[in-house]
Amino acid sequence: MAGPALAQETAFNADEIIVTARRTEERLQDVPISITVYNQEQLQKRNVAVASDLATYTPSLSVNTRFGPEKATFAIRGFNQDAAAAPTVGVYFADVVGVRSQGGTAGGNTVGAGSFTDLQSVQVLKGPQGTLFGRNTTGGAVLLVPQKPTDLLEGYIEGTYGNFDQKRVQGALNVPLADTFKVRVAVDRNKRDGYMKNHSGVGPDAYNDVDYTYGRLSVVADLTPELENYTIFHYSESDTNGYATRLEDCDRDPASPFVGGSLTRYYTSLAACDQIDRQAARGDGPLDVEVSNPDPRIYIRTWQVINTTTWQMSDTMTLKNIVSYGEYREQAAFQLYSDNFFVPNTPVTQGLAMGGGPLPGQPFDYIQLGTQPGYDAAAGSTTTEELQLQGRSADGKFNYVVGGYLEFSRPIGWNQQRTGIFGNCVDPGTLNCTGGLPLIPIAPGVTVPGVIISESRTRLDFDNHGVFAQGTYNFTDQLALTLGGRWTFDKIVGYAESNRWVLASIPGVGTIPVSRVCNDVLNHPDVDLLANGGDVSACGTRIVSKTDKPTWLAGLDFKPTPDTLVYAKYARGYRQGAVNFTNPGLETVGPEKVDAYEIGAKLTFRGAVPGYFNVAAFYNDFSDQQIFGALIAKPDSGLAGGAALINAGKSVIKGIEVDTGVTVFDMLRLGAGYTYLDTELKDLIAPTLSPDSPFEEIIPRGMEGGPLTYSPKHKLTLSGDVNVPVGDAGTFTAGAVFVYTSSQFVDGNNKIPGYSLLSLNAGITDIGGTGFDLTAFANNVTNKKYRVTSGGGFESSGIQDFAYGQPRMYGLRLKYNFGR
Repeated sequence: MAGPALAQETAFNADEIIVTARRTEERLQDVPISITVYNQEQLQKRNVAVASDLATYTPSLSVNTRFGPEKATFAIRGFNQDAAAAPTVGVYFADVVGVRSQGGTAGGNTVGAGSFTDLQSVQVLKGPQGTLFGRNTTGGAVLLVPQKPTDLLEGYIEGTYGNFDQKRVQGALNVPLADTFKVRVAVDRNKRDGYMKNHSGVGPDAYNDVDYTYGRLSVVADLTPELENYTIFHYSESDTNGYATRLEDCDRDPASPFVGGSLTRYYTSLAACDQIDRQAARGDGPLDVEVSNPDPRIYIRTWQVINTTTWQMSDTMTLKNIVSYGEYREQAAFQLYSDNFFVPNTPVTQGLAMGGGPLPGQPFDYIQLGTQPGYDAAAGSTTTEELQLQGRSADGKFNYVVGGYLEFSRPIGWNQQRTGIFGNCVDPGTLNCTGGLPLIPIAPGVTVPGVIISESRTRLDFDNHGVFAQGTYNFTDQLALTLGGRWTFDKIVGYAESNRWVLASIPGVGTIPVSRVCNDVLNHPDVDLLANGGDVSACGTRIVSKTDKPTWLAGLDFKPTPDTLVYAKYARGYRQGAVNFTNPGLETVGPEKVDAYEIGAKLTFRGAVPGYFNVAAFYNDFSDQQIFGALIAKPDSGLAGGAALINAGKSVIKGIEVDTGVTVFDMLRLGAGYTYLDTELKDLIAPTLSPDSPFEEIIPRGMEGGPLTYSPKHKLTLSGDVNVPVGDAGTFTAGAVFVYTSSQFVDGNNKIPGYSLLSLNAGITDIGGTGFDLTAFANNVTNKKYRVTSGGGFESSGIQDFAYGQPRMYGLRLKYNFGR
């Protein structure tokens, strides 16, 4: 990390690790920020292939994989992201934020599967990043720094074969075409069967598979001795069966619809109980599921081109310009709760069948999502432009960065998703469904089974602009003051033409649409889309949200010795607001803010056992918190209720982080990381509704006085690596990583148990001086079955599901290095 040539040799020598947390290259031990850093060797030993893998090994970093690892969203120090909200953690590749995605589900990190290939380092920055980085975030940032082209003809190719029929090939080639023109190419192809076995007999045999292709082209052109142009193009394409959860709980005594109970909850509760009983009768384990989707798919394609021009204007001043353009596209067809439901056989359902309801034993889906042909579930582009002036005074006492940032994110067409609710759909995207649970009136006194298809059809424009400045003044060689400020201007323009179909299954006729109306019935109460030929523009809604806020940083650094740094800082963090469609009176969501206080120390020790010890304590006062709330509709509103993002919370977040490592006899490297995180949702107050609102109540999700989601109180990582030369045979290497994560809430009511994971690797590098490395690896050696997230919703549906992390994964890697 001191440079590409030293990255592996300095894995535990923090004195030589170089980071870019403050947009300039600095030693890790000189930066007053809590940072966890990995080089490519450490990422490889942990088998980090996608962003969600990183969270397993990083204290203070958690991940929500509700919609799969490719769409994982990060949380740092308890700051997490809900659907429809902006990220709390910015993910940057080569100093550029990932392409913004805002479809029907949380957008995730969008850096693309395979982006962890051929990196110089990954840096996890903890705490608000508001005075330097592109977007304002309250939680922190994850920086992916790719290997830059060098002046050496070198490279590598690596093949991996593992259980679940994993086949992976990756490699890199660096070619200096001239002294001033260098090229580097990196590729990664990874395919692995899923580990969640499907027993429904419908659709694929397994879920949670891996199938991606990634490529990167990097070019450095030294136009003059003072002017460098660095261009990166990277592309990722992932096409899998998607992510499956497992049904594990149900309401076995739901209220009958004949005595005031919910009709749909009655059906889903008992159907879920039947499925759970089938699972138990088969002897299913945590990694067995029963999903009836005939053609599930999660397809994500993203690419980005980044150009960085650096002009060394003088010995004390550098001008840097970073411009980028990228696109993200997603196709999604999946069942939200991974179910295989049949109408239960009870006296109640028999009675309903006599009245035209569905027959016992008829299949139905709870919530199934698809996309109409010709549309994407999410598709957007992001353009960024950032200009930085970096410099220092002639006497070296004052260092500064000033600049401006522009970001424009635009949709590529309409984001469209069709959701079949309580139907029996082959594909809701094409309306290929048959009758389900709802009783649809087709004539006076005549009802038949049907299905409701909700069509989300949205476009979102994001403009994010900012000006910033940050400087550090060194009063002495020991004492320095840092002040930074930024003013950010955010604008969201949202367009929606969302609507819903009602399909009825009529004997002798088939399944036909009997109505199609706008979802926003308050503003478009009389629109009949069947009568107007399907002109969904009649449902058009436009929402605009504008915010602008200052953020700042003040810090004091003290170095009593060259190997000791003590610091204290205060920062104001900010996250932009959001928009809600089809929720009259709650169309916009305000920004949230955090006042963050941190003290820390970084110690470097030398001698026979060199190493480092870094510690930080933090306290965050978090207000105007963005939280999802359940909407209870008035009986005469014509609405069925729903959910919306609201400003309802105030929290306190505090904790301690420790990061340490030592090297013994140049052969043994030991490392440890620990986080204690104490979060509390202090206040949970829903916004006041206007008297003319169609909703009578908002129930925020969360527990007042309880912890925040994805905030384990304890997280511990222990690592050890041995490197022993064995003469001409090469170098024997072995390593172990142990991770403990304590229990945590994954939604307002569901707490998952803590778990421990052990990963091992052993091999020989440069076998016989040939350049070949052979490594055996195993992750989750004890084959621990552990929950990682949940879909929630027991109160409304009577069912509860959980997602499980990867079981034991093992295999062999063979790598050939050349040109070094």
